[in-house]
Amino acid sequence: MSHRGLSAAPALLSLKKRDVLRIEKEAVIRTLKLKLITKLADMIEQDSDRKDFLTLCRRVDATIRSWYHLQFEELMQLYSFFEPVAGTLKLQQQNLSPTQIEKLEVRFLRHLMQVFEKSNFKLLSDAEYEVAQKGEYLLNLPIEVDLKRLDTQLLSNFFASENTKQTLPSYSRHYLLFRRGIDKDQTSGLFIMEKINLLIGYLLVWLLQPFKFVWNRIRRAEKESKKAESSRTNQAQLDRAADNSLHDRESMYVERVRLENMQISFRNLLTTTTIQEPTFERIILVYRSATPASHTNALGDRTIHIKQFRNIPMADMELVLPEKRTPGLTPMDTVKIGGSAAAGAAALWGSLDGSKIDTKVLLAVLTAVGGYIFKIYTDFQIARSKYQSLMVKAMYDKNMDSGRGTLLHLCDDVIQQEVKEVILAYFVLMTQGKLSETELDEACEELLEEEFEETTNFEVSDALQKLEKLSIVNRDSLGRYMHQSLKKANEIIGLTTDELVEMNMNRKVFGL
Repeated sequence: MSHRGLSAAPALLSLKKRDVLRIEKEAVIRTLKLKLITKLADMIEQDSDRKDFLTLCRRVDATIRSWYHLQFEELMQLYSFFEPVAGTLKLQQQNLSPTQIEKLEVRFLRHLMQVFEKSNFKLLSDAEYEVAQKGEYLLNLPIEVDLKRLDTQLLSNFFASENTKQTLPSYSRHYLLFRRGIDKDQTSGLFIMEKINLLIGYLLVWLLQPFKFVWNRIRRAEKESKKAESSRTNQAQLDRAADNSLHDRESMYVERVRLENMQISFRNLLTTTTIQEPTFERIILVYRSATPASHTNALGDRTIHIKQFRNIPMADMELVLPEKRTPGLTPMDTVKIGGSAAAGAAALWGSLDGSKIDTKVLLAVLTAVGGYIFKIYTDFQIARSKYQSLMVKAMYDKNMDSGRGTLLHLCDDVIQQEVKEVILAYFVLMTQGKLSETELDEACEELLEEEFEETTNFEVSDALQKLEKLSIVNRDSLGRYMHQSLKKANEIIGLTTDELVEMNMNRKVFGL
């Protein structure tokens, strides 16, 4: 059973240690625009001011949409050359050269990156990828991407043309992963096989204790003491962050609860256990497949795939990667099977006494070796079955959209975020008076946390830039920002196209 985004602490077995991830706050405002506007309007006492505020919100929305209309239209027009199926035919009709097509690709990707930035999607870094992959959640098979089946020319050409100073992740030649929003997922179950494997691991560690003791004696005591003290200090800091929900202005903390961190024993083997994993609320994948040798088009496969997923556990992020190989037995499993077979053969050879064969010994050795090999193979089949189930779930439950649909989502996200930033900043200035940029930033974040229970890193400079472009804020001699009155702000923005159309329709209805 799986739950997403639960705020209450999960029912857990006792933990041996805490695994808390420190995550930078994101600039995205998750509260729906309608909810934000409605609640802010309800906080205005005067009915006339409330009405003027709602009018201003509609005009801000319409104006910001008009700003981005041409850019979004060009984005969609460019993608029409590279979308699946229809894109190839359109390129052939245009009779473009490979150089001209490459310029169109670069232009499209440039627009796409701007939309990602405006909608607060971030390129997943190597460090974030490594942190995400440090643990296991529901997927416990090693998943590899077949890089030979992915094109490298598209993204290499783009980044070379942009001369970007940003440190690019190692995978960026083959595909791009953009993420936004952090949540958490909880899954409850018995996890019997996983617990048994952990218990076997504990037994092996116990058997190796004498060797560990000798090794620790060789190491210098002072160095070991300093490391232990540092580890205890760091663990105490993480525990305080998890228990008290402490966070600074730029960070938040999410706990990763795994079986490896719990006190597992035979007594709680059949106890229902809850594990927890941070999730990426949204992930968008951009890539192009390599052109197969059998491809008949001289231009090659020019399709650019854009896929959008939701609520992907960090540790299971491989589910969204492109061109995955079918998982097989791991090298360790192969070694285990080979080692077991060799040990069984050695035991059989040692049990032979001349021409006399002990049937009982032979049967016992064959049963033990065969049972162990069968267990390894059965564990693999169970893991592969779970992988296939998770893949189906990722395709149907977690796949939000692809291609043109994802672009439309992104365009709408840009407008929603921009409008919410402007309205929130204007409301704070309207209710609190003159504020510096820093004071406005803090006030907006406090309002979101107190009224909407949302923690975010508000983009105050971006909001002020748009407010100044709308000419509904001014600055005094001290650099503090102050708002234009509601009536004045509405006059400055003026009637929008939607309002003019509505007025014209009303005239026709009433015969004016």
